Amino acid sequence: MIAWMNIVALLIGGLLMTGLYLMSVRPAALARKIGPKAYKRSGLYRMLTSITMLTITANYIIYHWHPVPFDPFPVTFRWPYWISVVIAVAIAIPSLYLEIRSIRDAKAETLLPQESHTLYGGIYERIRHPMALGELPLWWVLAFLVHSPFLVVLSFIWIPIWFWWCVAEERDLLLRYGETYAAYRERTGMFFPRW
Repeated sequence: MIAWMNIVALLIGGLLMTGLYLMSVRPAALARKIGPKAYKRSGLYRMLTSITMLTITANYIIYHWHPVPFDPFPVTFRWPYWISVVIAVAIAIPSLYLEIRSIRDAKAETLLPQESHTLYGGIYERIRHPMALGELPLWWVLAFLVHSPFLVVLSFIWIPIWFWWCVAEERDLLLRYGETYAAYRERTGMFFPRW
């Protein structure tokens, strides 16, 4: 019973997280409707998104002790646990590097969108969405750390969601920065540097 409740909570949390984050990356569009308080509201949505991410992280961890048997997935991988840990660490190192660099370069804008903020420097000069590129693989890190083939496969559902978020954010950044952002987008790769 706990196992099924956990899966349902994970899926509901995923839906909530998706909706909340989509609302958080649209402050310029929202400002056209409700004025300057849109940025504060977008920050609230972003904080709520972070809470739902933490909840989903807890769902992944709970799954370790309360897995749901899904055919054809075994409850755990056939290999020893240490191999899953090595895979998780190999994914986590570059992901966390991108995440830390992104947060450092985006500063307060990471959690609190600000109307007066300018376009970022640093790693953002090479790729437009380094934070998404660093954050997304962390779901596989969790899945391997709980040694679950099912969660590894389930984590692929986040790829189109993260892409959708990035596209929605770019639409709003075009409203916010106009031609400056359009030019930035032309010279900078979405997830990988342009050479």
